[in-house]
Amino acid sequence: MQEFFDRVGGTEVFHRLTTVFYEGVAADPLLKPMYPEEDLEPARVRLQMFLEQYWGGPTTYQENRGHPRLRMRHAPFKIGPQARDSWLKHMEQAVATLELSQLDRDELWDYLERAAHAMLNSFDD
Repeated sequence: MQEFFDRVGGTEVFHRLTTVFYEGVAADPLLKPMYPEEDLEPARVRLQMFLEQYWGGPTTYQENRGHPRLRMRHAPFKIGPQARDSWLKHMEQAVATLELSQLDRDELWDYLERAAHAMLNSFDD
């Protein structure tokens, strides 16, 4: 069985996904302040490396940053339902730009939704 990473187009697809996603984040008044860097490129690269590794691509994320520990890394930020929904909105727009089969799109989206819900750490917006 071919790994998801290779099947969907590898690095090029994950680069496009994260680029379009962070274009949305850059203009989002709720999400943008959560990023300490003015330039979102480092965050984009980290997300790309994480997603590539998760989906069977290079292990660059772990080699450079160690175990993902997603909840711990996001703990300093207040992530409530509005932030989650904004994140999902930008990610949905980014996923829509990819030329994926319906099966691959559904598999990717299922993971992204679960990940977004798992990052909730507040119910105050």
